[in-house]
Amino acid sequence: MKGKSGGGYVMADKTCSSADKVLEVFLENAPMDTSHHRMVKQQNKCGYGLQGICCRLCSNGPCRLSPAKPKGVCGADADTIACRNFLRQVAAGSGCYTHVVENTARRLKEMAQELQAEGKKPKYKDSVAKLAKILQINCCGNCGSDCHNSCAKTAEMIADAVLADIRKPYDEKMTLMKNIALPKRYELWEKLGILPGGAKDEIFNAVVKTSTNLNSDPMDMLLQCLRLGISTGNYGLILTNLMNDIIMGPPQISMDPVGFRIIDPEYINIMITGHQQSMFADLEEKLESEIVQKSAELVGAKGIRIVGCTCVGQDYQARSGCYKDVYCGHAGNNYTSEAVLMTGCVDLVVSEFNCTIPGIEPICDQLDIKMICLDDVAKKANAQLLPYTAEEKEKITSQIIADALCGFKNRKEKLYGTAPAKGEKRVNVMAQHGFDKSITGLSEDTLVAALGGTLQPLIDAIVSGKIKGIAAVVGCSNLRAKGHDVFTVELAKELIKKDILVLSAGCTCGGLENCGLMTMDAVELCGEGLKEICTALGVPPVLNFGPCLAIGRIELAACALAKELNVDLPQLPVVISAPQWLEEQALADGAYALALGFPLHLALSPFVTGSQVAVNVLTEGLKDLTGGQLIIETEVDAAAQKFEDIIKEKRAGLGIDNGINKGGDAIC
Repeated sequence: MKGKSGGGYVMADKTCSSADKVLEVFLENAPMDTSHHRMVKQQNKCGYGLQGICCRLCSNGPCRLSPAKPKGVCGADADTIACRNFLRQVAAGSGCYTHVVENTARRLKEMAQELQAEGKKPKYKDSVAKLAKILQINCCGNCGSDCHNSCAKTAEMIADAVLADIRKPYDEKMTLMKNIALPKRYELWEKLGILPGGAKDEIFNAVVKTSTNLNSDPMDMLLQCLRLGISTGNYGLILTNLMNDIIMGPPQISMDPVGFRIIDPEYINIMITGHQQSMFADLEEKLESEIVQKSAELVGAKGIRIVGCTCVGQDYQARSGCYKDVYCGHAGNNYTSEAVLMTGCVDLVVSEFNCTIPGIEPICDQLDIKMICLDDVAKKANAQLLPYTAEEKEKITSQIIADALCGFKNRKEKLYGTAPAKGEKRVNVMAQHGFDKSITGLSEDTLVAALGGTLQPLIDAIVSGKIKGIAAVVGCSNLRAKGHDVFTVELAKELIKKDILVLSAGCTCGGLENCGLMTMDAVELCGEGLKEICTALGVPPVLNFGPCLAIGRIELAACALAKELNVDLPQLPVVISAPQWLEEQALADGAYALALGFPLHLALSPFVTGSQVAVNVLTEGLKDLTGGQLIIETEVDAAAQKFEDIIKEKRAGLGIDNGINKGGDAIC
C-alpha cells in the first residue's frame, strides 16, 4: 500500500517506491535497514542546502542567506556562494573520473611493460591500433611490418601520453584533446577560452579558487565548471573506455540475463562494486584456470564466479563475450546492492570505487560476508584494504580467491539462505527477478556494425520520421526523483511511445534492464515508427551502452553522426537526460554535456537555485555560448513533451520536419 507523496517521490509504508516492483516487495519485507527505508525517514530536506546558499568555509559561519540576510559575514552574496559550492561539487566529480583514468593508464602501462618483457603482443590488438590512430601515436617501428601500431610498445606510448597530459599544469593545454574532440567543438572551446589545462591541475585550481575570500565572480566559476566538464568527458569518460578496451577487450552486442536471476546459489559468488574494471584483470584471468575451479568444487561449489553490481558490473556485462565462464551477469545498480547481499548467496564483496554505498557494511557484518577494498578512496570501515599494485596483484588475487572459498565453506544460516553443509543447498529466493535476454554491449563501434557498417540506416530512419530523434537517458540512480529508478523508467516508456530512440549508460541501465525495457518485449510499448525499425533490426528500443563511463561512448557515436551530416552537435535531434542524478560525478558529466552543446534535462535541480546568475546562465545564457541548455522538469510527461518539442525544432533546422527532407545541406 502506498502512502502520500513527499519530497518529489512516492513513499511506500516502509520504503520509497521502486520502478522494479519485485525488488520493492522484497525490500518491504526485509528485516534489515536499507537505503530504501532510510529515504522515507530522510524526506525533509534543508531549504538552504537545496538552493546552495549555505556557506561553511570559515569560522564566522555557517552563514545561511535569505531575503532578510542577503549576504554572509564576509559580504559574499547568493551568486558567489551558490556558484562556489557548485564549482566545488563539479571539481570533486571531475576528480573522481580523473582518478579512474589515471589508474587505468597506469594499469595499461604496467600491462604493456609486462608484455614487452615476455615478448608478447596485446590480446586485443585492434583496440590498440584504434586508439593509436585516434591519438596519432606511432610506435618505434622496430617490431615488424605486421605491427600496424598494435604492439605492446604502442600501448605503453598511449598510456604515457595520457598520463603526461592529465599531469600538465593548469596553464598548459592538454595536447591529446584536439585528437579526441569533434573539430567544430574544439574550435568553439578555444574561441571561448575554456580549453582545459592539465586535468589534475584544473581540479586543484578549482579547489583553490573556491576557498575563503578568493574568487567571487560567479561567471568565472561557471566557466571553470565547463573546463572541468571538457577534461572529464574527453579523458575521464572517453579515454578510460578506450584504454579498457585494450586491457579487457572491446564491447560485444549480446542478449544476456540480468537481475538477481544471474546469481546461482550453488556457485561461490564474488560481488564486485565500483568503476575500475582494469583492477580485476588478474582476478578474471586466475578464475578461468582449472585449478581455481577445482578448488571451488572441493568445498562443495559448482565453481566460482563474479557477480556484477554497480557500474563495474555494467562494464563487465558490455564485454560479457570475453568472460562468459567466470562472469555470471549484472544484478543491478547501486540501490540494489543491499538486496543482492540479502539473498544470502554472496560470499565476498570486492570494491574499488563508488557507488559502494555505506549501507552494505552492516548487512555484510550481519551475514558474515567479508569485504575487501582495492583502492583507499573507497575504503569501508569493515573492509580489509588491499591497495592494488602491479607488484602485488597476484598476491591480492590469491587472497581474494582464498577468502571467497572460505566464505562459501563457512556460511552460516542467515536470513534467506543456508550454508552448503550436511547436504543442504542454499536457495536464491529472488531467482525469478530480472530477464533472460536483455541487450548489452552497445558502443560507438558495435552500433555501426549492427547497422551494416554505416550510420546511413539510422540517418534514413531519422529523416523518414520513423525515429524522430534520440534521447540519451544516462547517469545515476537516486531515490528522490519519484523513487528508485521511477523517473528513469517512466521517462523511457514515454519517449519510445513518441518514436524517440533511447540510449543509456550508467546506473540508469540497471533500472531499465531490470524493468524489461532492454528486452524485445519492450518493442510493443513503442510508437509505430520506432516499432517498425526495432522489429526490422531485431533490437529493443532502449539500448545499453554500459557503465556511466560509457556516456563517453554515446558522445563518440553522436560525434560520428555529426561528422556524417557535417553539422555541429547542437544541431542534432538529440537530447540528454540524467533524470536521477545522484552525486558529484554526475554534475561533472552534466558540465560536459552542456559544453558539447546538448539540451540537458534533470528531474532534480542542482543546488544553485538561490543564485539568479547561475539559473540564468545554465538555463538560457549557455545557448549563446556553447549551444547547451539546462532544463529542470520534475514531471515525467512534461519532460517527455519538452524533449519531443526540442527534437522537432532540431529536425526543422535540418530540413526534415514532418519526416520530409526539405533539402537541408546537413542531410544532403
